[in-house]
This record gives sequence, structure tokens and C-alpha cells, in this order.
Amino acid sequence: MTAAARIGGFAALLVAVFAIASVTGAAVDPNVGKNDNHEESMETTNGHSAHGTESGAEPGGVPGLAVAAHGYSLVPETTWIERGATVPFRFRITDESGEAVQDFDLEHERRMHLIVVRRDFEGFQHLHPRQLEDGSWETDLALSEAGVYRAFADFATDGASLTLASDLFVPGPFEPSRLPEPSGTADAGGDYEVSLDSGAPSASGSNPARFTVSRNGDELESVEPYLGADGHLVALREHDQAFLHTHPEGEAGGPGPISFAVEYPSAGRYRLFLQFKHRGEVRTAAFTQEVSSSGGGTPERVEEEAGHGSH
Repeated sequence: MTAAARIGGFAALLVAVFAIASVTGAAVDPNVGKNDNHEESMETTNGHSAHGTESGAEPGGVPGLAVAAHGYSLVPETTWIERGATVPFRFRITDESGEAVQDFDLEHERRMHLIVVRRDFEGFQHLHPRQLEDGSWETDLALSEAGVYRAFADFATDGASLTLASDLFVPGPFEPSRLPEPSGTADAGGDYEVSLDSGAPSASGSNPARFTVSRNGDELESVEPYLGADGHLVALREHDQAFLHTHPEGEAGGPGPISFAVEYPSAGRYRLFLQFKHRGEVRTAAFTQEVSSSGGGTPERVEEEAGHGSH
């Protein structure tokens, strides 16, 4: 065989190898060949859309998964928190130039909401930091158990709503809790119980979630406004804690159940944290939801479950 023939045969072999690799790669990675600029659509009842800069999510994602998005970054002063002690937790929101953002929009009666919860969904806290003169934010934070926590900064600036998040580490012996099975009731502490009517939720559209609050077995006619609403609902997806922050339908102070419309970004299990206010105290009830990929999924199992008390 001549040298030219050998070179030609080798080139043909390379072409065949690359063709096989391309087909195999497309089979392994379903995103190969798709538009990289595609953005997944998701809306929640607080009016925040997952399109463009209004979500706090990177294109194709959902809020709460990134420490930086759309030119803004969450910069904690420290990610190591001493177990059991109440310590000042400080952080900044920076712009593309690395400067601290000073101006924030008022949302739900606050300019900054900080949600902190352990990666196994224990220790939920909803805090409202104070802004310091240099633009940074500070709040007192107490984490009584060891583990890895997720801190979500939920805010709006220049008309854009964002949720950025960072992990916090609390050293010490750690044994994770299993995610409770779906339940129709949850304890909210102090003789309060909350029941959830949500049907069989799916990721194919809007899902009603109606919460009825009872005290000593008697259903409450109404609850007190909390941050301008009858209640607040934070939903976190299992495994990655994708963040949904929703708010009730209707005006604050109305009678009957606290109703939400929730759009889940994907099938799977979610942990829901409902917060409401009664007799001057904010209480928290936690639920697990099983979300199917489309309508007509298997109804959730209803078992007795002890939820989180007030924080």
C-alpha cells in the first residue's frame, strides 16, 4: 500500500470514529443539539416569572440553585456557623462590578427575605435582615444542629425579582432526617394544626393548595395578616432544594382556607413550609408533596405527620 493510500485510509477511520462519538454523545446528553438559550417557563403566585431577569434563575433553571445570576451575586461574609450560638450573619448582594447593591425594592413589606433550612429540610427559618450603611445585610442566626444548611436571599432590585442561595456549614456530629411521607395534616405547635387539600399535584400546570388552620380542634375563621398576606408558602424540591416562594390568592384578612396556586417545575417530592400569624405569633407547618409529571397522577398518601413548630 502506498503512503498516500495509508493516509487516506487513516483519515476515513477518523471520520467514522467522530461520527460514532457524536451519535453516542447525543444519546447520553439529551441537550446536545438543543438551543442553549432555551428558558424553562415557571410562574408562581407572587407574580415572579422564571423568564429572563424576573426569576433569579439561570436560563433553563429555577430559583435558588445558584449563588449568582443575571449579574448579581450573593456573597456571605462566612459560610461556617458555630453550632448552637446566636451569631450575626452578614452578606452582600453585589453587581457585575463587584460593588454592593444599595437599592432594593419593597416586596411583601420587606426589602430582603432570608430563608435558612438544612439540606434535609429541618430547622426552617424565615428571617428579615437589616441593611447596614455599606449596603450589606445582617441578621441574628442560630443553628442548633450540625449539618449543611441552605441560605436563600429572596429580594428584588430595579424591578427584577431574584433568589440567590449559598450553603452554610455547621460543624459537629450529623445524622440526616428522612423526608416525611406525604400527609394531609401537620402540627404547627401550641395546639394549632393545619390541614392541606391539594388533590393530586402535577408538574403540568397550576395546582391548588388550600390550607385550613385549626386550634384545639376548632377551625379558625381567619388569620392575621403576615407581611401583607394571610400566609406565605415556601416550596423546596427534594435533592437540590429548587426554590418556590408563593403567596395566597385574594386579599389579606379573608375568611376560609389560605389558598395558593402552585406551579411545580418538575415531577418529584417537595417540602412545603406554610407560615401564618394568629394572636400575634407566626407559626410554621410543614408538608411533603408528591408531584407527578402530568395530570391524573396517583393521589398522595395521607398519614399522620408531626410538622415543624414556630421558630
